[in-house]
Amino acid sequence: MIRAMSEPSPEPGALPARTPYRNALVVANPIAGRGKGEHAATELAEALRNAGIATELFLTKARDDARVRVRCADPDTDLIVAVGGDGTIGEVMAGLMSDDISVGIMPMGTSNLLGLDLSLPRDVDSVLEVLLAGHTQRIDLSEVNGHVSFLCTGVGIDAATVRALEKRRTGPISKLSYARPLLDCLWNFSKPKLSVEVDGKPIEGTFGLVVACNTIHYASYLKLARDRKLDDGLYEVYLFPSASGLSLLTYAIRGLLGRLPGGGCTMVRATSLRITSDEPVPYQVDGDYRGETPVEFRVTGRQVKLLVPNRES
Repeated sequence: MIRAMSEPSPEPGALPARTPYRNALVVANPIAGRGKGEHAATELAEALRNAGIATELFLTKARDDARVRVRCADPDTDLIVAVGGDGTIGEVMAGLMSDDISVGIMPMGTSNLLGLDLSLPRDVDSVLEVLLAGHTQRIDLSEVNGHVSFLCTGVGIDAATVRALEKRRTGPISKLSYARPLLDCLWNFSKPKLSVEVDGKPIEGTFGLVVACNTIHYASYLKLARDRKLDDGLYEVYLFPSASGLSLLTYAIRGLLGRLPGGGCTMVRATSLRITSDEPVPYQVDGDYRGETPVEFRVTGRQVKLLVPNRES
């Protein structure tokens, strides 16, 4: 286990003698990482204590537990660490009462899109090193029909797949868990016709799938625009004109090759988005099914301070 060093001139890669934080809250989904979340969080909390940081460990039991606990965090808390998947991270961000609290992440979920984007480590020693080094990156938050989002919002077949998975889910999931719901949706899902307004201006035509993202990775394997910035006050909005099986396959191949937008898919950057349809179409927020159209999306202006690896080291 890595411990805080007391020498005035530590060796390269050693942890700082004085930590930048005094009070930490570790919020963990105990079943994340196929049941390894509790053990990893316990080990991380102990490592933080050994580094001189007063640390409380909180294990979630149900959806929204993380948000409620963070909302009630002690005013002296200056570090909150989320251990789990994107859902746990999102709840932590939604619960923050101050944008000055540093947020660390130990990714242990199924997708971990932000973890992929930022090359966040998954082992306790490396996570501890990132937390104590104190390098930060701001990330924009958005709001979707009242739900806080930090990753992506999808309207169309991705949301239909998430909805189908949630209906049959009975425990922890893996990436393979999405295969059957996706195939069912490809066979049965009616092709939507979505009308879109971007920053108050209607976009000509209708679309089969709309995705608003603040990430490079999407659906684990697809890669989007690499020039996105987490803190520029804008989200990238991808407009897919068709949701036919052949079109979706084409988009998926392009995404695997890192060639989206393209192939009919266009992208605009925006602060707000309105999506409507004649027939109800499902939407998802950060991988969770949230309801059906209409969808009102906006970048809130709030930013969260994330602890990230030092890319210059």
